[in-house]
Amino acid sequence: MISAGETCRLFGIDSDSTLFLPLSIDYIAGKMMLARAETGNCRIIIEKPSNTPLSKDPGREITLAAIVPSQIFGLLDSRWVRYVRNIIVGGAPMSDEQEKALIESGIPSYATYGMTETCSHVALRPLGTRQFRALSHVSFSQDNRDCIVIHSDKMSFGKLVTNDIVTLVSDKEFIWRGRYDNVINSGGIKLFPEEIEKKLSPSMENRNFFITGRPNPKWGTEVVIAIEGENPVDNLSVILETCLSKFERPKTIIYMKEFRRTSSGKIIRSI
Repeated sequence: MISAGETCRLFGIDSDSTLFLPLSIDYIAGKMMLARAETGNCRIIIEKPSNTPLSKDPGREITLAAIVPSQIFGLLDSRWVRYVRNIIVGGAPMSDEQEKALIESGIPSYATYGMTETCSHVALRPLGTRQFRALSHVSFSQDNRDCIVIHSDKMSFGKLVTNDIVTLVSDKEFIWRGRYDNVINSGGIKLFPEEIEKKLSPSMENRNFFITGRPNPKWGTEVVIAIEGENPVDNLSVILETCLSKFERPKTIIYMKEFRRTSSGKIIRSI
C-alpha cells in the first residue's frame, strides 16, 4: 500500500475523490487503482476495457484516470472527458501523436515507469518533458550496462536491477532510452530501436512497425525495420533518409502480414 499512498498524496486523492478504471483488474495496473481507492477511501468507476473509455456520464469530477496508450484518443473523444482532472498512462510507450494529443487537451497527464516486480509505477514523467522523477520512497543508480537500478527501503524488492538503459540525471531522475535486450550494436555503434522508432513514427502512416537487428557479416548486426501489413509504405526510402542518420537507417525492410503479440497486446519483436 506504500505506492498507493504515495499516488494518493501526489494527486490529492481523498474521501471526496473519484477514480476511473477502464482497465482489467486481472493486471497490476487495475489492481493498483483498486488499492488507491481503498487507501484514499474514495469512489472508483470501473468500466469494461475498450478503446472508447468513459462511455457514460460519470456524474462527478474524476480525480485520476489510469489508461494505456491505445485508449488515449478514445478518452479524449468522449463527451465527458471534461470531468477528468489527471491522467496516468502506462503499459507501453506512447507515440508522439498520442503524447501531443494529451498535452493539447490541457489535462495534466503523466507517463508511468514501473514493472511487475515493483507492483506499480516507481516514477512519473509529466508529458511534454523527458525526465522521469522517482516517488519519494525510491531512488536510482546504474549498473555497468547503463541499466537503471531501483532502490527502496520501504518496498519488498529493496534493490531491483532492470534491463532498461537510461541517462541518469540524478538519483531521483532519469531519461529512458530503451531496453538492453533490444540494443543493436552495428559496426561498433550502439543503436536504440525505441529512439529510432520515435523518430519514424510521425511519418509512418499510422502503420505498426518495429526496429530490430539481425546478424550481418560486415557490420556484426544490421538494422532491420519490420512493418505490419503487406502494402508498401509510400515514399519509405525518403522517410528513412529524412528522419534517420546513416547509421540508424535500416539495411533491410520486411513486411509481415501480422505481428505476433503477447496476451496484453504488446508486439513481440521477432522476424
